[in-house]
Amino acid sequence: MNRRSFAQSVSGMAVLSLTKASVWAQATAEAKPGKIMAIAAHPGDGLFTMGAVLAQQIERGGAGVLLSLSLGEKGAPRSIPVEQYGEMQRTATQKAAALLGAEAILFSYPDAEMPFNEEISLRVCDVIRQHKPEVVVTHWSGSWHKDHQNCHLIVRDAIFYAGLETLPRSQPAHSVSKTFYAENWEDAANFLPDTYVSIESVYEKWLEACDFYPMWRGQTGFFRYNDYYSSLAVMRGCLSGAKHAVALMSDLNQRTEHVPFL
Repeated sequence: MNRRSFAQSVSGMAVLSLTKASVWAQATAEAKPGKIMAIAAHPGDGLFTMGAVLAQQIERGGAGVLLSLSLGEKGAPRSIPVEQYGEMQRTATQKAAALLGAEAILFSYPDAEMPFNEEISLRVCDVIRQHKPEVVVTHWSGSWHKDHQNCHLIVRDAIFYAGLETLPRSQPAHSVSKTFYAENWEDAANFLPDTYVSIESVYEKWLEACDFYPMWRGQTGFFRYNDYYSSLAVMRGCLSGAKHAVALMSDLNQRTEHVPFL
């Protein structure tokens, strides 16, 4: 196989994903855009890996909510006290969400010590029931980060609880139609993207929103977030036939296609 045929085969798979797996592609052709909710362990994860998809849905006339389960305060450089950095993260998230037109909800579970229990799962369930998203994007389970692993499990249970009619809560039950997992450098184990979303129209706005965060600007010194995620959008665009794109992984339990028996 030469380079041209390889590129054509990859592009064909990307188009197939868009038409069969992507709720945004379907919505573009068939219905008014709905509401999407991004649920992340830390604010930076939410904006860097899920923010562009939120922005794309909002620009199309839908709505977006970003829920962060912690402030990500322990990512502070040594020169900034942890509590102060947490408030910097809060301010950055509020500014970023306002720029994208999304609503920001910030829990304050301790960074790096995020629990996985019924209390937090039911609290996220209540947020889902209140905001009624059609689509939820969150962390993939294949992560070396404890908070990301727990966030994946929390969201899994919260979506289940949210749709359970016989579970009495302050809000009526709501069933999430689609669940997707974001591409995160910390959650890369067995991550297999099957859905591509073009973000060309919101790419610059998304970069501007990310720039509110010190870690995006390289001030924490942990990782080159800016270079990694901006370059990743270019690479995913190459594979999907767009200039810039985001790759998502759909939940295994929703990968069902009904075809006539042959």
